[in-house]
Amino acid sequence: MAKLIFVNLPVSDVARATAFYEAIGATRDPRFCTDDCSMVAFSETIHFMLMTHKRYADFTSKTIVDAHKASEVLIALSEDSRAEVDATLARAIAAGGAADPTPPQDMGDFMYGRSFEDLDGHIIELAWMDVDAAMSAFAPGETEPA
Repeated sequence: MAKLIFVNLPVSDVARATAFYEAIGATRDPRFCTDDCSMVAFSETIHFMLMTHKRYADFTSKTIVDAHKASEVLIALSEDSRAEVDATLARAIAAGGAADPTPPQDMGDFMYGRSFEDLDGHIIELAWMDVDAAMSAFAPGETEPA
């Protein structure tokens, strides 16, 4: 069985956050939704658990950061093409997100990325990569294209 990823995010309004992620293509799973938590899926293996701060605090004794002011994590989601990166970004903007809080990435024929900030300040990167082309662009041991 494939491993599953559950990204837990503290949000100020569960219904609003759920609507935002549904607007960009995630699917709400009602089996795991309550007044203080909502699960949305991007695929069979990638899920976001959107929780009120009170519910999120049940899982950590650490201070919950204000993602508008501090970064706790950068989440990257893959897309199937450059066009899909742009389409998802457009949906995020239309749903109230902010475009490109991180620098856009454009490495020609092998990698393209954009990002958005959701309603609670969480940064989601969108990336398309042709792995074979990327590997042939790099010389062994290099981190920049040859």
